[in-house]
Amino acid sequence: MKILIVEDERKTVAYLKRGLEENGFVADVADDGDDGAHLAQTGSYDLIILDVMLPGRDGWSVIGELRRRQIGTPVLFLTARDAVDDRVKGLELGADDYLVKPFAFAELLARVRTILRRGPVRQSQVLSVADLELDLHRHRAVRAGRPVDLTPKEFQLLSLLMRRVGDVLSRTLIAEQVWDISFDSDSNVVEVHMRRLRAKVDEPFNCKLIHTVRGVGYVLEQRT
Repeated sequence: MKILIVEDERKTVAYLKRGLEENGFVADVADDGDDGAHLAQTGSYDLIILDVMLPGRDGWSVIGELRRRQIGTPVLFLTARDAVDDRVKGLELGADDYLVKPFAFAELLARVRTILRRGPVRQSQVLSVADLELDLHRHRAVRAGRPVDLTPKEFQLLSLLMRRVGDVLSRTLIAEQVWDISFDSDSNVVEVHMRRLRAKVDEPFNCKLIHTVRGVGYVLEQRT
């Protein structure tokens, strides 16, 4: 089986490549995010081991592009970023597992084998609330049987809301999760995108799903 390692730390790369090849895998290496994204899209890999902090583009961007292009190659994040929010973000973007550095190679190998045993076909993951459905892997949104044309940011924003259905999400959290930026109170980027999203998801329908909680943020839920 063939594995792509996207990692810029030379010692880590050498350690991973040697260990994987000793265990019967073929391992290719990319030392920055741009090359990693290119190889992941043009090569035939059974698994990608992906760091978050990379030269060029980061791991979040790499996996985001792969999933938008419906490339379902399993991804194992291997990174020093150990915050719970980082782990959640990686999994929500479509990763199959998340391992924090420093790590034991035996554990990484066990996780690699577990992912590969699941088989090459990724099951479509569909979120649904009322008559709204969001297919995360096919990047499709449908409401009441009608396709909803969303930009990548609108899709990511709706995905966040639907994964946290019923939870009031602050503008700060939304800005951090969707734009990976600290929220600036003078910026209206969240409000602008929320208006555009509502125009597509809610305005053509009688039942409104996206609601504003004044002074706090937004929540997606079906209200009777």
